[in-house]
Amino acid sequence: MILSKIGIPLKKMNKLLVATTNQAKKLELLSGLSSLQKNGWEILTLKDLNITDDPEETGKTFEENALLKAMYYGEKTGLPTLADDGGLMIDALGGEPGVKSRRWKGYECTDQELIEYALEKLQGIPLENRTAKLQTCLCFYNPQTKFTASEEEPIEGYIAEKRLDRETNGYPYRVLFIVKKYHKFYDEMTPDEHDEENHRLKALRRLLVQIERNLLQ
Repeated sequence: MILSKIGIPLKKMNKLLVATTNQAKKLELLSGLSSLQKNGWEILTLKDLNITDDPEETGKTFEENALLKAMYYGEKTGLPTLADDGGLMIDALGGEPGVKSRRWKGYECTDQELIEYALEKLQGIPLENRTAKLQTCLCFYNPQTKFTASEEEPIEGYIAEKRLDRETNGYPYRVLFIVKKYHKFYDEMTPDEHDEENHRLKALRRLLVQIERNLLQ
């Protein structure tokens, strides 16, 4: 669905696509894109455009997958596109699960399976050697100029020896991940602490410099 084909010149549309269907992520990214909105840019999501298909994530890194998604949706819509990818990387396991994420065991796992598998793989390893990070990568692609840019940002921490007794809500690793800065489980941080450690917004602040240079020139 190339939007220019319906008679609207792309250069005058001033629309940026955030390639997500996740409402919480959408609101988070919108807050980080407020300067673009003040310059007259409308921020759209996949849901706004009734896009339900997604590309196969074949990248070996978060950056490769983020770029793959940004280019897929950018070419599909003709809109400048922001996409992200990320996950947990455990140092003692050579960076696993990394991009494997849900398919760490070779198939689509449940939250409980992933939690149990991580603890099993780290059995006997002391906390000081269970270092890990929650990594995010944001990638911007403009199909009009073929310009790409990306930024990555981690949250440093450790994998606990026992899970936090809370609902996982689709984010299993958060009940295992202790944030180094606060010595707290990720899901125990206060709203202010979450804002302070928001790795997605930290990456977006740096990336926004390049996005604005490309879109507002």
